[in-house]
Amino acid sequence: MDNVRETVLEILSDLTGSDEIKANPDINLFETGLLDSMGTVQLLLELQAQLDVDAPVSEFDRTEWATPNKVVAKVESMQ
Repeated sequence: MDNVRETVLEILSDLTGSDEIKANPDINLFETGLLDSMGTVQLLLELQAQLDVDAPVSEFDRTEWATPNKVVAKVESMQ
């Protein structure tokens, strides 16, 4: 499962252009402005492409995806 974590952190790091993701996996991606709605769509597309996780934007709930740790947990629960 560590592979999922590394992949998610790498995707988020690339999307946000920030290493803060890896340093602080509990940072709120939306409150800090690291991720916006466009970034969210890109994130879901990357997760689908790299980890075969199908997360429709229509079912996306920001509170469940607010931090890198939450994204990792969500992805792991969907696999």
